Amino acid sequence: MEQLKQTVRQFVEERGWEGQYDLQKDLALSLTLEASELLECFQWKTSEEAVSANRPEILDELADVFIYAIQMADAMDVNIVTIVQEKLAKNARKYPAKSI
Repeated sequence: MEQLKQTVRQFVEERGWEGQYDLQKDLALSLTLEASELLECFQWKTSEEAVSANRPEILDELADVFIYAIQMADAMDVNIVTIVQEKLAKNARKYPAKSI
């Protein structure tokens, strides 16, 4: 995961995009916009229809969501693996698995 953060950071730096904006706010905004573009791929279709018809676009938009999320984690100097594990643990307490 750290290598991926470094790759995204390098991409941004090579284009001179770092430090241009109110970073965390603008990254959160961009993340939301990209998630909306991902959702648009599914509009008026079943999941099966959307994936069949729009798979390349869906993957592109999903990648954009991940890229902005990685940038936000990097800007806030947080470990992605740690925050995901902590959130899963919190959710496990909130929503315990059902016994079968």
